[in-house]
Amino acid sequence: MALRDAETQNVLDAVREVVPTLRTNGLETEKQRWLLDENIELLEKSGVFGIAVPERFGGLDLSVEQQALILAEISRGCGSTGWVSMVWVSTAWIATLYPDRAQEEVFAGGSVRISGGFTPSGTLVAAEGGYVLNGTWRFNTGVPGARWNVHAALIERPDGTQEELFALVPTEDITVADDWDVFGASGTGSATSTAKDVFVPAHRVVDASVFDASTRDRWNADLKGRNYNLTSYILATCAPVYLGIAKAALELFVERLPGKGITYTSWTEQSQHPYTQIQLSRAANKIAACEALSREWLTVIQKRADLGEKLSVPEKATIRGQVGYVVQTTKEAVEALYEISSASTIARSNHFQRAFRDIAALSLHGLLTPVGCLEVHGRVMLGLEPDTDYI
Repeated sequence: MALRDAETQNVLDAVREVVPTLRTNGLETEKQRWLLDENIELLEKSGVFGIAVPERFGGLDLSVEQQALILAEISRGCGSTGWVSMVWVSTAWIATLYPDRAQEEVFAGGSVRISGGFTPSGTLVAAEGGYVLNGTWRFNTGVPGARWNVHAALIERPDGTQEELFALVPTEDITVADDWDVFGASGTGSATSTAKDVFVPAHRVVDASVFDASTRDRWNADLKGRNYNLTSYILATCAPVYLGIAKAALELFVERLPGKGITYTSWTEQSQHPYTQIQLSRAANKIAACEALSREWLTVIQKRADLGEKLSVPEKATIRGQVGYVVQTTKEAVEALYEISSASTIARSNHFQRAFRDIAALSLHGLLTPVGCLEVHGRVMLGLEPDTDYI
């Protein structure tokens, strides 16, 4: 653990050094609707894209808690860069659940960028030695800069039933549209990807059962405490992005206060106004409370993985509900600061407005929207079935 802690600290220190650059690059990242090459190169050099790669392939193989620390720090610099990094890192962990032959292909360099389209909007047809993939996947975050992509697709079995499978494909085999143009998280390049008659060998196609590592005895020995429940792991790596964006907004608000008055009033220093002080405290405490809450679920997830135990349904529902609460509460914190900001905040050159738009846009993600997450948690608290597979 001491070695992993040292490796985590090294990556964290390297990321902290580039946070100002990521932030400065925010405007250009938005303009081109994709990360600047400099951002990717800096994070590559920092070791970010190896943090979920297994040690046997030269990766850092960090725990979900350690990954979360790093993803939050990246997001403090740039929300879009943080979201893309989260996708690349979490999907790299997903790739560790594929057969060894696929892993050897994917992790050959010890650092990898993998994106994924997890809505089953494609089809697979069995062929000799594998499958033929066709389909189109929207909102495919990070695909313009990924080396591999996971595609969810349906296959029709001989009895007429359909099964969802997940094909792992080099991005050079697919096409990526230039159709990502949105008001927030606009640098994530979450474009539409399309596969047309792409052959996928059988060892790079798995069914959904493989994605709950905690249920697969075959993988327990290899994963060494990385036997995470898929949904809980994904939620736990998404939440740090919201925390990082909110912390950035708090920093940026405070930075701009000195010497700033309240227009059309007698207040020459906004920092002296009690309402400003109260709102700032509320926002800071909301963010701090969310950080504390996140430490709780990260501890639970890792404890279960270390013991080789599955998360219980109440634990999984609690994690989803609490992540939804974090999404809601960090957004509220940023909104509270935005509402007491000056009109100049709306300038594109102002980094605060970007944090405001990024967190607003990302709060609409289907898996993370607060209403859906809180409903699942509340149902289980009342002794009802979760009514969803996504816990």
